[in-house]
Amino acid sequence: MAGSARDIKNKITSTKKISQITKAMHMVSASKLRRAEKVMKDYRPFLKSVKDTIGHILSSNIDVSHKMLERRVVKKTGYLLITSDRGLAGGYNNNLFRQFLNDVKGKHETTDDYAVGIIGNKGYGYFKNKDVQIINDQVIYNRDDVQFIDIILLIQKMIDMYLLEEIDEIIVYYNKYVNSIKQDIIAEKILPVEKIEGDEKQVLYVLEPSPQEVLNTLMPVYIQNVIYGYILNAKASEHAATMTAMKNATDNAKEIVDNLTLHYNRARQAAITQEITEIVGGAAALK
Repeated sequence: MAGSARDIKNKITSTKKISQITKAMHMVSASKLRRAEKVMKDYRPFLKSVKDTIGHILSSNIDVSHKMLERRVVKKTGYLLITSDRGLAGGYNNNLFRQFLNDVKGKHETTDDYAVGIIGNKGYGYFKNKDVQIINDQVIYNRDDVQFIDIILLIQKMIDMYLLEEIDEIIVYYNKYVNSIKQDIIAEKILPVEKIEGDEKQVLYVLEPSPQEVLNTLMPVYIQNVIYGYILNAKASEHAATMTAMKNATDNAKEIVDNLTLHYNRARQAAITQEITEIVGGAAALK
């Protein structure tokens, strides 16, 4: 009985230590989430300015065109999956994988009908041994301080594949940040660009050397930065999912400690009762 109480005591101690770790990780994730939200907010004005300029060109009576704006028959689809580098984020990655696989199973007859670009160590590790054509031949890490330079090669490669008609559309799958406890899996088609609306305010600038040249320059920049914005959003979702998972783990650890403490008290009480019974029995035997 004493051994049983000792084992329970050891479990209580180890569970409390785990609880301290998960609580600290929850606080770290909360701090990272606030920082990620600020980065998202600070990034929006730049993307808006690019979008407004393109919208101004397309809404004017200027004869311009671009391959990214033209629809064509879809023979092959390019997908971009935004995943995380680490786990401990609940169903953040697995839910995305499940949704993506269900969608491609219903949309495509064979794996030759699509190719996948993957950002994040978890996603690359999950798909590299599956019968899927992966566009990037190495892991593209999705670190906490997201840097444009980390992902530009993959994004540009997918854009080039589209322009060369190796793929006919690009769809991005990511976890969209709604709030700290809710993230939605979203599939956004970014190419071909179906509609760009700029600011309706009067524009006070002229375009040099020509509207067509400006459009040719800005369209790839716009697509690159739309994807970068999705990555920033997905990173905020990752921190929110990690924060929620660590809070749940801390709460579960507390519940386990409470249950183990109850069992420990019962085991200790039984041991004390046994000791008293033995003492009483020994005293009775001496009479």
